[in-house]
Amino acid sequence: MIVYRLLRVALHLLVGLFTCAVVFPFANAHSHEWRIRKWSGQLLTICGVQVEIKDLASAQTISHAMVIANHVSWLDIFVINSMHPCRFVAKSDVRDWPLIGWLCHSVGTIFIARGNRRDVRRIFENMVASIHAGERVAFFPEGTTSRQGVLLPFHANLFEAAIDADVPIQPYALRYVNAAGEHHDAIEFIGDMSFAQSIQRILKAKNITAQLLRLPLIETKGTSRRGVAVASSEAIGQALGLPISLCQADDIVDIRPETGHDLQGVAQ
Repeated sequence: MIVYRLLRVALHLLVGLFTCAVVFPFANAHSHEWRIRKWSGQLLTICGVQVEIKDLASAQTISHAMVIANHVSWLDIFVINSMHPCRFVAKSDVRDWPLIGWLCHSVGTIFIARGNRRDVRRIFENMVASIHAGERVAFFPEGTTSRQGVLLPFHANLFEAAIDADVPIQPYALRYVNAAGEHHDAIEFIGDMSFAQSIQRILKAKNITAQLLRLPLIETKGTSRRGVAVASSEAIGQALGLPISLCQADDIVDIRPETGHDLQGVAQ
């Protein structure tokens, strides 16, 4: 059974690679979004993951907002993309993952190198330009995956792109539960676990439901990136039922390209 499901995942990845290489160069933006949304939903179905969406901001739109979410698994990107395709900011080492890395690159993922000051400036400018071009840009402020029930401090620096682009923040709260409504431990992707180990655990598991909560927009006008990061952390923490004391943001340094201030520690 597990071998059959692994083969289905591999075949679906190959279909995605073919689409990116052959179809995307001739498709318009609407077709791109439709195909990404459909492909992401199909991948989740193959992995046995159902998606439940709860909209707590039904009167609002995310067409011109920066999307953020807590980070649990590599599946997070596809859960969000199954609803609203985004250009995600991801660590540069994701590009080296078999098939998935090339696929992420092909759909416009913005890769960021840890500790590289010039790279952070480039990412910042790329994010602002993408938002101005009408694209949805998304990132995980925790900077890495964490256990369910834990929210790591949010790195505040990349929130500056939303402030400069004059768009609000669209926060999502994400959790994976089992049939009893409890956190599903097969999803956790932490420590030294490899991508291959993670996908095998997921394919062997049963009754996985991804609960995606879309929260009210957080305005960025007249505030600082640290203030926006704290507000975002608190909104997601409250939605996940975490104590406010666990919702916080890291200290920040300036990443504006024109300032030349120290960027050390931004790309953590």
